[in-house]
Amino acid sequence: QVQLVESGGGSVQAGGSLRLSCAASGYAYFEYCMGWFRQAPGKEREGVASLDSDLTTTYANSVKGRFTISSDRAKRTLYLQMDSLKPEDTAIYYCAAVGDGTCRMKYSYWGEGTPVTVSS
Repeated sequence: QVQLVESGGGSVQAGGSLRLSCAASGYAYFEYCMGWFRQAPGKEREGVASLDSDLTTTYANSVKGRFTISSDRAKRTLYLQMDSLKPEDTAIYYCAAVGDGTCRMKYSYWGEGTPVTVSS
């Protein structure tokens, strides 16, 4: 049974940093594509960053240069380092995984989310 558990959300002032973690279990971690998504109040969920099985990263334009996705395979944990945070980064952040390592397929598994609030 695949489980994804996010942590690390919280409240921070604009310009600050947070690091989100996603602990994964129940599947072949090394073979999966993993990603971070977010959903702000009243808005649709959007992709933030992804990491494929070859450790190639992609980012949404809105977070490029500020956010960094990474993985500790020994700990089976995905991270999202968020720097220079802006109020518009306020959202619930979700970790997701899919068995297609290229990240070309729809994500199959989702965590419960962790909230991030950035105040001006």
